[in-house]
Amino acid sequence: MAKKAKGNRIQVIMECTEHKATGMPGTSRYITTKNRKNTTERLELKKYNPVLRKVTVHKEIK
Repeated sequence: MAKKAKGNRIQVIMECTEHKATGMPGTSRYITTKNRKNTTERLELKKYNPVLRKVTVHKEIK
């Protein structure tokens, strides 16, 4: 079961932008949390992509 959100902190899904552009099968996704009040825009972080075997930019999709 997923935890119920407390206050302004919400759970977001990060997806690799480079992997989606290559058209290779599979996806690289991470789940993290962010503070809705402090960070109103979508998150963009550098994370490791195990399929491409390198660090790539992951953007928030949800």
